[in-house]
Amino acid sequence: MAAPYLEISHLSKVFSSFRAVNDFSLNVNKGELVSLLGPSGCGKTTLLRAVAGLDRQTSGEIRIAGRDVSNTPASKRNFGILFQSYALFPNLSAADNIAYGLVARRTPRTAIEKRVSELLDLVDLQSQRNKYPAQLSGGQQQRVALARALATSPELLLLDEPLSALDAQVRVYLRDEIRSLQRRLDITTVLVTHDQEEALAISDTVVLMNKGSIEQIGAPDTLYAQPASRFAATFIGTSSALPATALGSGTVRLGEHVLKTRPYDAPSASSVTICFRPEDVRLVDTADDGNTIQTRVARLSFHGASWRCGLALTGVPDAVVHADFTAATVRDTALAEGAAVRVAVDPDRISVFAGS
Repeated sequence: MAAPYLEISHLSKVFSSFRAVNDFSLNVNKGELVSLLGPSGCGKTTLLRAVAGLDRQTSGEIRIAGRDVSNTPASKRNFGILFQSYALFPNLSAADNIAYGLVARRTPRTAIEKRVSELLDLVDLQSQRNKYPAQLSGGQQQRVALARALATSPELLLLDEPLSALDAQVRVYLRDEIRSLQRRLDITTVLVTHDQEEALAISDTVVLMNKGSIEQIGAPDTLYAQPASRFAATFIGTSSALPATALGSGTVRLGEHVLKTRPYDAPSASSVTICFRPEDVRLVDTADDGNTIQTRVARLSFHGASWRCGLALTGVPDAVVHADFTAATVRDTALAEGAAVRVAVDPDRISVFAGS
């Protein structure tokens, strides 16, 4: 197998007494898009800045294309970077902003003009080339900043929450554009984001971070369907997280109900938390269907093609099961707030974690 293009080994970053990144190791393959996902303050931007050489790590090693760049200045590392703010020069046109890095490298004028024209075509902004940032929409400014990051033909692209300042519709469109460009150019990319939907939608690999360390790493569908911890289950997507008691052999007690679950590692009679997704909850008529829970509809929220239901559990105060039902199901069953309903969840969709 080919060696990883980016190798981060046992990297730590300490600010005074605060450890922002703790013994972090990660390999990123050539052409791969990896997302660093996590809540604010988990260390993802600090890690990205260390990779870029903008904020040197306290300890650990960084290798790019097999070369140790741990103590190499940012100007000597072959990367392009796009920040949340875009940082476009207000007094330069779109074309001149894109050309900035090439001019700084004393690239011949004809080569600059050719490269800028190629990139304007790539991000579909040829008609906006002479406009200044203030004359462009937020989405257009983002594409100019992306083209500028790509101008010097870097082999590593670093993206620090590049879409967070945009409205939802533009954000969805541009994340797909970034993914399309990344694949077309086959450029190794590291994306920092706190937006789980964004990470799941465009990544080859998602690195979920928590308190400076890796909580879980894997393909997007693996992290969603097989969370390794309660944090992973509740941070990515929506989960019902309910207090239960371990009975052993893949069985738990939830209030007055006994449920079968995935296999778990917790002593019998210990407190555990069970987690499952809203789409894994289904309406049933009787307890004969197996793995059922008696609930009451506490609230209904309309989401267009579906309804999000909050279901209160009999015998488990303050516990709520989140369930997604199609609009047709809600209509056909006349589901309404206050109604008593029985639901079921398949055992292989229920994860169990030690502690309550």
